[in-house]
Amino acid sequence: MATKGQPVYNVYPLTNYTFGNKQPKLEKDTSVQERLARLRSSYEQHGMRRSVEAVLVVQEHNTPHVLLLQLGLNHFKLPGGRLRPGEEEVEGLRRKLTNTLAPANPSLHITWDVGEVLGVFYRPNFDTVFYPYVPPHITRPKESRKLFVVQLPERCVFAVPKNMRLVAVPLFDLHDNLPRYGPVITALPAVLSRLRLNLQFVLPAAPPHGHGGQQQQQQGQHGQQDGHFPP
Repeated sequence: MATKGQPVYNVYPLTNYTFGNKQPKLEKDTSVQERLARLRSSYEQHGMRRSVEAVLVVQEHNTPHVLLLQLGLNHFKLPGGRLRPGEEEVEGLRRKLTNTLAPANPSLHITWDVGEVLGVFYRPNFDTVFYPYVPPHITRPKESRKLFVVQLPERCVFAVPKNMRLVAVPLFDLHDNLPRYGPVITALPAVLSRLRLNLQFVLPAAPPHGHGGQQQQQQGQHGQQDGHFPP
C-alpha cells in the first residue's frame, strides 16, 4: 500500500511493448573533448544549459527495469536531451522522446505522460562531474539535468535509431555501479524509491482445447526484443 503522498506508477511487462528500428540518430560530438567544447560555446551564448531526461520503467522477472539507450559497448544514457532556449521543460522532453523513440508512422505515436520530477543534477564546471546539488562555491552552474518519471501506456511501439539499442536494466544492476553508468543513472534506484511502483503482470492464456499454448517469447535482461510494427 502506498503511503500518504507517495505517487503510484503502473509498471507493465517488457513483453507488452513492440520494438523496431529507424534511421540512425548521429551524435553531434565524437569525443568528450568535443562535447565539452560545444558546451562551453553554448554557455557563452545562452548561459546554463538545461537538459531534461525521461525515466521509463518496465518490469521483467517481477522486478523493475529502467530503459536506457546504449551507444557502443559502454555508453548508456537516459532518453532526452538539451532544451532549446526558452523551451518549456515538459514539452521539450516530449519533443525529445518523439524524436528518439517514436515510429515514423504518426498513427503509432503516443502522448508522453510526463510525471514527477525525480531529481536535478548540476554540472558545476566544464567537465564530466555532476552533483545532485549546487556546490557552495559555485554561483553559475554550466548545466542542469532534470529527471522526470514518464508513465508508459500498457502497450505501445518504440522505434530505436539503428546506431543505438534500447536496453532494460534492472535496478539492482544500476545500484552502486558508478564505473559503468555514472552518477546520474546510478542514483535512479534511490530516487525511484519515493514512488510506489505498481508492477503489472501478464496472466497466461488458457490453453486452447486442452493443448499447451506456445510459450511467450521474452526479452533477455539486457537485450532488445525483436519486433515488427503493426500494419
